[in-house]
Amino acid sequence: VQLVESGGGSVQAGGSLRLSCAASGYVYGYLAWFRQAPGKEREGVAVRHSVGSTRYADSVKGRFTISKDDAKNILYLQMNSLRPEDTDMYYCAAAPSTTSWLSALEGSRYNSWGQGTQVCVSS
Repeated sequence: VQLVESGGGSVQAGGSLRLSCAASGYVYGYLAWFRQAPGKEREGVAVRHSVGSTRYADSVKGRFTISKDDAKNILYLQMNSLRPEDTDMYYCAAAPSTTSWLSALEGSRYNSWGQGTQVCVSS
């Protein structure tokens, strides 16, 4: 699986961004967004299973939406009402379907990662 993210950038607090992740070679399982800043722990932001189930970190519920264009095999993360604390490098990752749904936001379960795209939210 190869994952290539895009769509990061700089935005003011309250603004929106949409991240994209082109997934080649991905067939079935989990696709997720993670974020991490230098010196901080990696955080699972949102995950989507191939059947369409989604799950979000509490910190982004109601503000972020994960979706996928199955025809194009592109994963999206729509981020609204952005806050300065959302500033991070965002990564797309893929995990096999054997991963437990309960652990689907744990980075250790993912074996394919993109290079990341930077999001910067100013106050």
